[in-house]
Amino acid sequence: MEPTRDYPLFGGAFSATLPPGALDVSDLRPVPDNQEVFCHRVTDQSLIVELLELQAHVQGQEAARYHFEDVGGVQGARALQVDSVQPLLLENLALRSCCQEAWVLSGKQQVAKENQQP
Repeated sequence: MEPTRDYPLFGGAFSATLPPGALDVSDLRPVPDNQEVFCHRVTDQSLIVELLELQAHVQGQEAARYHFEDVGGVQGARALQVDSVQPLLLENLALRSCCQEAWVLSGKQQVAKENQQP
């Protein structure tokens, strides 16, 4: 069985541990510069890591929720579920020189792929 592996994201600013069978979608098609996209060849699940623009009207963990709901709305998500919102420690990241705080939101969105039903 293939082991999990750490995969550098956004030029090595941080990394993600990917499960066995995960494929980098940028090897298959163009992916926007603000996204890292992975899919699983067996389960048809996707993992998208997206860097988003600061919105001055929301702060802290509410900003993470705002962006999650905004992205879901743009994609026509039928269901949104936030599992957790936690601060990302910046001490060991290249991001510390350009931002004061970062948040990690874990959740699920029910979104249709291409022309399919959600």
